[in-house]
Amino acid sequence: MSFELTRPWVLLFLVPLALVITACFVRSLSDFPRSQRIVSLVMRIGMLLLLVLSLAGLTLLHDTEEQFVIVLQDQSLSIDDDANVATDEFLRNAVDARGDHKLALLPFATTVGTVQDLTPETLTEAADRKVDQPDESESSATTKQAEDDSETARKQKDGTNLAAAIEAAAGYMPPGFVPQIVLLTDGNETVGDAVAAAAQSNIPITTIALPAMSEPEVQVAEVKVPAEVREGEPFFVDVEIQSNHDDEGLIEVFRGDHKVVSEKKTLTTGTNRFRFQQSIERDRMAAFNVRISGLKQDTLLDNNSDAGLVFAAGKPRVLIVESDPNLIRELAYALEDEGIQVDVRPPQGMPETLADLQNYECLLLSNVPATALTQQQMQIARTWVQELGGGLIMLGGEQSFGLGGYYKSTLEDVLPVRSDFEKEKEKPSLGMVLVIDKSGSMSGDPIEMAKSAARSAVELLGRRDQVAVLAFDGDTYVISEMQPASNGVRISDEIARIDAGGGTNMYPAMEMSFEMLMTTSAKLKHVILLTDGVSTAGDFEGMAQQMVSAKMTVSTVAAGSGADQTLLEQIARVGKGRYYYTDDPAQVPQIFAKETVTASKSAIDEQPFIPQVIRATHTLADIDMESAPFLLGYVMTRPKPTSEVILATEKGDPLLVWWRYGLGMTAAFTSDAKSRWAAEWMTWPGYGKFWTQVIRQVMRKSDTRGIQVRTQRTGDLASVAVDAVNEVGQFLNRVDVELTVISPQLQRTSTVMSQSAPGRYTTDFPLPQAGSYHMEIAVRQNDQVVYRQSRGLMRGYSDELRIRPANESLLQEVATASGGRFNPKAAELFESSDVRAMRPTPLWPWLLTLATVILILDVALRRIDFTVYFPSAHSKNAV
Repeated sequence: MSFELTRPWVLLFLVPLALVITACFVRSLSDFPRSQRIVSLVMRIGMLLLLVLSLAGLTLLHDTEEQFVIVLQDQSLSIDDDANVATDEFLRNAVDARGDHKLALLPFATTVGTVQDLTPETLTEAADRKVDQPDESESSATTKQAEDDSETARKQKDGTNLAAAIEAAAGYMPPGFVPQIVLLTDGNETVGDAVAAAAQSNIPITTIALPAMSEPEVQVAEVKVPAEVREGEPFFVDVEIQSNHDDEGLIEVFRGDHKVVSEKKTLTTGTNRFRFQQSIERDRMAAFNVRISGLKQDTLLDNNSDAGLVFAAGKPRVLIVESDPNLIRELAYALEDEGIQVDVRPPQGMPETLADLQNYECLLLSNVPATALTQQQMQIARTWVQELGGGLIMLGGEQSFGLGGYYKSTLEDVLPVRSDFEKEKEKPSLGMVLVIDKSGSMSGDPIEMAKSAARSAVELLGRRDQVAVLAFDGDTYVISEMQPASNGVRISDEIARIDAGGGTNMYPAMEMSFEMLMTTSAKLKHVILLTDGVSTAGDFEGMAQQMVSAKMTVSTVAAGSGADQTLLEQIARVGKGRYYYTDDPAQVPQIFAKETVTASKSAIDEQPFIPQVIRATHTLADIDMESAPFLLGYVMTRPKPTSEVILATEKGDPLLVWWRYGLGMTAAFTSDAKSRWAAEWMTWPGYGKFWTQVIRQVMRKSDTRGIQVRTQRTGDLASVAVDAVNEVGQFLNRVDVELTVISPQLQRTSTVMSQSAPGRYTTDFPLPQAGSYHMEIAVRQNDQVVYRQSRGLMRGYSDELRIRPANESLLQEVATASGGRFNPKAAELFESSDVRAMRPTPLWPWLLTLATVILILDVALRRIDFTVYFPSAHSKNAV
């Protein structure tokens, strides 16, 4: 045994305090006998010594063999029932053998759980929880909550982080015990470095290998495809399927949404390899997804598919999205005559994934309203332009720009023009009433989107227009009286005060909007009605007919499936307006913007004009714009400050405008390219050449002649290597190679790759979730982009779901690196050894107790004259 002081510097106070007590003794005026006062002095000094030692942290150190064992239990998805049985048996034996030693349990998978004492009681409670299952008669809400909890728990188990579990156990280990960590796992880690964590822990780690998954399982282990092929060139899709039993299944290969292979195959235990020949005719980037189904025995379904991405080099490709595809065929034919491949789709075919949009160099939107696009589709288009260098062109039409509801939308940020404009004085004035449902079901995002939509609508109105805002629940409220739209700030403040709550009674609000519009002198009168629920009864069609008789129009917006869509559609039909349905609150501002511009009848100028060249550019080279025929109309917009106006109308409004947006380029052509406004242009000899050169100016540039890209995925990490040479085959050294990666959630990361060899640049980036990752590689020399290339990478299901034997070699390395043991029995964990721990026992409670006793005795010495009880001793002292 030995002693130590945790705060030895406190002893410095002992001497001055002792001197103070002694000085007080010398100058004391007490008339007690000197011997009694000396005894009191000794007690006070002793009490001071005890207090100072307590504050100094006097601790008794003694050897102990008592162990503190933390058992790390792997609860990841690769641990099946057999492994759980082995775990339970090991834990029971460990509890029985622990004796006076401490035993704790720490579960882990992707993340680490909480430490709990391991006792017979906790084992019994855990067994009871396994037996308890949700009652099938539970309510649907309870069942849904249980499903959500189950999905969350599954995600937490979809991985094995041995290193994190070891680090957590080492940090929790209390002092004063012989430490030991016991690791129960199959050893198949998916993240982290367990051996490095074990070596740094300074604690012996005993590893117990659990049996690998023994339940019947089949998985698509790997899909190998070439990174790049030529268009039309045959190549092979190599599929590797692993099975732990003999079986038979249907293998299907999909290129995008199209099934290209469907074959029944016999599977044997182990690795099965199959090869399918494919080619790519039109796609720029094709995803090949391989699935296996129809198995006799299988446990996990998540690992029954995997995918690979192939990049195809070929002719440039353009996607045209047009509300009526038949009207844009002439443009498509003209572009194909110039060597550009064209796909034409309706708005429903607007790409919903980056993988789909990556097949094209340019996206052309022709007369497509923002209300026909989802926020996700617009966000994908912006990411494709900004981060992956895509080209975007918007053509004019009665559903484009402001008329299409693009004001303050995601795509308006990308375009070089604004959708708002200054109304001409001769245009008729508009009186508009916005009627907004503020019932309780509108709380949260819906009411906020409705308020944002109302504010945007007010901003789009001209100075001669008037607007009022009503809100209704069970009652009707005048939020903003009919007033000039120029009072935009005041109206916006009034709109901000709308709060959701109450029932739904729409008819009085319609009636009040009618009365308000009757009092205004505006030439055009319009009502926009928004609701997400079913209203109490009323003569809605009669009121709509009354409005039409007073030369008013009514448009309705059904926000959500709970709205009475039949009634709202009927009101809009009778009211000579338009009907909209959306289940996405974020679309409401675009609907209101579209309605406002449409109702004002001021965004279109349909007077014939000759395009005027404002800025000379090589794009118009060899095109005789002076001989260009009339265009018959256009949509009014405003150019953004940093954009380039190439063509304008005779009134000075922008016709062709472009600018660079991020890595890509966007353009706006405010007239159209079809028979409504461009009927004379379609017979002009320069029509095809004009559009070909504009599209080539805007489209994504890809120069792959001097660059080769290799990608490889290992677990959750992707490695990229770029080999760059110049035109004569010399290595490009000391250049900037930038890699931009877009994740499946459209999150962007940008990295400058480091040079690792002559002309070779490498980097790694993580793959945190499954899905497609899109890469844009730019090689810059002297601040100029000399090469650019796009690539893609797929990450399939988690490595946790792969069929693998127990990784005993890793577990042996962990045990060796930490000085532990491999696969001992539970009873051997607590065997005595030569290892001892120094256990500290703080002595301050004992010291303070003794000081308290001395204090009581000292008080007695200062209050009681003991000469009364011992006179002989006093007499001797007196003599």
